[in-house]
Amino acid sequence: MANIKHSISIGAPAERIYPLVASGAGFARWWAEDVTDNSNGTVELGFFNRATVYRLAPIRMKASFVEWQCENGQEWSGTSLIFEMTAQGGNTLLRFTHADWKSETDYFVSCNTVWGELMFRLKAVAEGKASGPLFKTAAMAY
Repeated sequence: MANIKHSISIGAPAERIYPLVASGAGFARWWAEDVTDNSNGTVELGFFNRATVYRLAPIRMKASFVEWQCENGQEWSGTSLIFEMTAQGGNTLLRFTHADWKSETDYFVSCNTVWGELMFRLKAVAEGKASGPLFKTAAMAY
């Protein structure tokens, strides 16, 4: 299985990062505007005017470790999104893994690039700098 991995140092404590990676409302601040929190704990993220919708189920939610499993999507189904946070002085090292891809397809490579940009958006929001979600409700070409 293939994994996408990124790490980034964020000038904020894990307590400030956690809500950004452990909730739909958090995702809406840096990842996608179109987010639905469902009553069963799952989160749906809509992309490209909902032409693509990914449903994420919470697996492990701890102060320093968050894991979601993607429940749908041709290549995302069965993959996991893992956010590990470790204190480093006044900063937090965030290690991100999009795990368990079936293979390294062209879409996998494209997602790796997008996740890199998303990590910098997450960092900016956690540090209190203006950023906003990469994927806006209006259609985007990516």
